[in-house]
Amino acid sequence: MVSKSGHSSRNGSPMRPAFAGTASFKPDNMSVADELHPVIHAGRVALITGAASGIGRAAAIEFAKLGLKVAIADVTAEKLYEVGKEVGKIVGEANVLVVPTDVSKLEEVVKLRDRVYEAWGEVAVLMNNAGIGNKGTSWDGIENWRKVFDVNLFGIVNVQQTFVPSMIHQENPALVINTGSKQGITNPPGNAAYNASKAAVKSLTEGLSYELREKANCNVTAHLFIPGWTHTGMTGAGSTEKPPGAWTAEETVAYMLDKVREGEFYILVPDNETKREVDQLRIMWAAADIAEGRPALSRWHPNYKALYEEYIREGLAQLE
Repeated sequence: MVSKSGHSSRNGSPMRPAFAGTASFKPDNMSVADELHPVIHAGRVALITGAASGIGRAAAIEFAKLGLKVAIADVTAEKLYEVGKEVGKIVGEANVLVVPTDVSKLEEVVKLRDRVYEAWGEVAVLMNNAGIGNKGTSWDGIENWRKVFDVNLFGIVNVQQTFVPSMIHQENPALVINTGSKQGITNPPGNAAYNASKAAVKSLTEGLSYELREKANCNVTAHLFIPGWTHTGMTGAGSTEKPPGAWTAEETVAYMLDKVREGEFYILVPDNETKREVDQLRIMWAAADIAEGRPALSRWHPNYKALYEEYIREGLAQLE
């Protein structure tokens, strides 16, 4: 099909991919069953940053329900201690470690590592979840750009650089979960600073996964967690009522853990408004902007609006 502006909708790009995916890397002894999983089981240690609310809080509670010892970190100390009390009621106070931490500051991350290893001697699950959504456009808000990158990107770099060398030398298997965003993949207009930070997290985590799997006798895997629309403090804009289209943080964490158990690297989470197939089509369209030489973010370009809508309709119809 050719639009009125003369733009082709296909040009030979793989616009209708097969969606049956396989994991990029699965340890030979990995099982879906909780009690057989080499990492996520009772007695191991989970560390979650950004744990004072939202997805981080939900993850801490879920790991506690599974019987893991839980270390939680966040820059918001008061809320973090409240979460620590919640987690302690589930797994016991002796199995909870609350360490207020600003992940953008390397020295605080080093102190966090020392506290966890002194207490429990290992980290089985490292969940880099701390993030902020301060707004910065492409030519405005430079201070917000620095804040966003200091937390969203360098916070993860600081934690990886501090914890992963120790995790590699542990006897038992371990895993790293980095929280990315669909905005770091399809790049919707609105907050260039946040999108760019999450695009960098995607690249960073892909690099980590490759380096870990290429390292001889390494028992650590990496996973990129890409939440859907999740009702949290950052996304809820102050509202306590969950919109119908959003998932709860608990639903998002449950889906994430299922995919980690299956060994998936890209954990692309749906929600009540956007199913996985739509996300996949959007990602393929975004990639084809480069392959086909279309304008940047053509999905939002007036000359391509009709082509994009037709592409989504046809892609979904083919899957029915």
